Amino acid sequence: MRKTLFTFLFAAALPAFAQLPAAADWATHALNEYQVIPNVTYLTASNWEAKLDIYKRRDATAPQPTLIFFHGGGWVGGSKEASLMSLMPWFEMGWNVVNVEYRLGRVALGPAAVEDCLCALRWVATHAKDYAIDTTRLVTTGESAGGHLSLTTGMISENAGLDRQCPGAPLPKVAAIIDWYGITDVKDLLDGTNRKAYAVAWLGSLPDRETIAERVSPLTYVREGLPPILMIQGDADPTVPYAHSLRLRDALTKAKVPNELVTVPGGKHGQFSAPERTMIYTKIRDFLAKHKLGPNL
Repeated sequence: MRKTLFTFLFAAALPAFAQLPAAADWATHALNEYQVIPNVTYLTASNWEAKLDIYKRRDATAPQPTLIFFHGGGWVGGSKEASLMSLMPWFEMGWNVVNVEYRLGRVALGPAAVEDCLCALRWVATHAKDYAIDTTRLVTTGESAGGHLSLTTGMISENAGLDRQCPGAPLPKVAAIIDWYGITDVKDLLDGTNRKAYAVAWLGSLPDRETIAERVSPLTYVREGLPPILMIQGDADPTVPYAHSLRLRDALTKAKVPNELVTVPGGKHGQFSAPERTMIYTKIRDFLAKHKLGPNL
C-alpha cells in the first residue's frame, strides 16, 4: 500500500490546534481518523495516467459509504487537488472519499472525461475490499462539469458503450447523486444563446460533435429506476443555465425518479455565502438520511 499522506492537509495548522474552537474539533479528529492513499492510477488512456486519491477512515471495521468526487472546470480545466476544500464537509460527516481526475480537453476531447469517470467507478467497485468501500452505498458528486460527470457516472447504462476502454465486472449501481450546478444538455451549449466556450473547446471541431453531445448529456439517460438525485444551483448562474436543472428536475419527476432541486435565490455559479452553504449541506444531510445513506445509518 502506498505511504499515507493525510498529514499534508493539516500540517501547516498544527501549531494552532490549541487555539481551535470546539466547533473545529472535527479537523483534529480527521488528522487521526483518515488515511490517504494518493495518486493511484486507475486508467491509462491517450498515453496519460488518470489518477485518484482515496481518503479512508482508519476506524472503520466494516465497509463504509463512499463519496466519489469529480472536479469542475468545464472539462478543460481544474484538478482534483484544487477541489480539496470541497471534500471537507464529507470528512466531517465521516464518509470515505475518492477524489477523481480525468482527461481534460487538452489531453483528449469529449467523451473522454465521461469514459474515464465510468472507469473510475468500475475501479472503485473492483478494489472495494482493499479500501473498506461499501459498493451498495456509493454517492457521486461534483461541481459544474464535475456535477455533469457525477450525473453521467450515475445515470449512463453499460449498453451505452462508454465504459469499453476498461472492461471488467458490471458497473455498480450508484446509490445517489449530488449534482452541484452541472450541465445536463451539452448540445445546448454548442450554439445559440447558451453557447459556452468551454463546451465548444471540449468537443472541438469534431464532425459528429452534436451526436457526442447528446450521448454525454444526462437528459438523454433519464428513465425509471435511476438513483435519487439532488440538484443544487443558483437561479442567476451565468455559466451553466439554470434551466438545465429545471429541465432535469421535470424529466426526473415525469420518470418517477426521486429528486429534489435546491435553488439558491440570486445565486451565481457556486461561490455561495456561508449561510447558503449551511442551508445546502443541511439539505444534503436530510436527503442522504431520507435515502438511508450515511456512516451512521
